[in-house]
Amino acid sequence: MTDDLTMMIDHVSLSVEDLDSAKAFYQALLAPIGMELIAEVTAAQSGSVAFAGFGIGRKGQLWLAARGRQTPATHICFRTPSRALVRAFYDAGLAAGGVDNGSPGIREIYHPAYYAAFVLDPEGHNIEAVTFAPEDGADD
Repeated sequence: MTDDLTMMIDHVSLSVEDLDSAKAFYQALLAPIGMELIAEVTAAQSGSVAFAGFGIGRKGQLWLAARGRQTPATHICFRTPSRALVRAFYDAGLAAGGVDNGSPGIREIYHPAYYAAFVLDPEGHNIEAVTFAPEDGADD
């Protein structure tokens, strides 16, 4: 991985209107990049609303919260190690009911090696996958 492209954010949350539908969509969308549903918290357990956590291993990095439709919708980007995974993410998102918001390709406006794809989830959130790796998959 490129050392200058690290972040210190531990996790993020999205509010959703339909937690069950959102869980199904994100399970399909995130599977190609190695993320899975790893935790569910009931409203009784949290003291407020139900949550579903997606991540790699034992730690939730993306949490869906059953707080109702979030307006305005938001944008989240996941970094992947290869262009093939960006394409797989995009294809999985469309197959799961997402809407194309930018097919896989280079976005030189952001960076000469910025290869990304964008999918709108069923509630309008703009979810992106990006890599800075060349086509062979080796990170710069």
